[in-house]
Amino acid sequence: MAGLSIWHVVIFAIVVILLFGTSKLKNLGKDVGGVVKDFKKSIREDEQQTVALQEPRTIEHQNVSADTNSTVKH
Repeated sequence: MAGLSIWHVVIFAIVVILLFGTSKLKNLGKDVGGVVKDFKKSIREDEQQTVALQEPRTIEHQNVSADTNSTVKH
């Protein structure tokens, strides 16, 4: 039997809970969830920027961009 049985998983879970406690495991779960959420958000933003860069720009859009850049004080 090369695989893990349900009893192996249960014993492993009990040992982990005894070592770390439920509060630390809960905080770890929240932290990992937050990291995954931020990662997905950054991927979506990156895809939106890529799509925006691939769109053709018109002369009017370039003139508006030049006007807004010239009004910025350095």
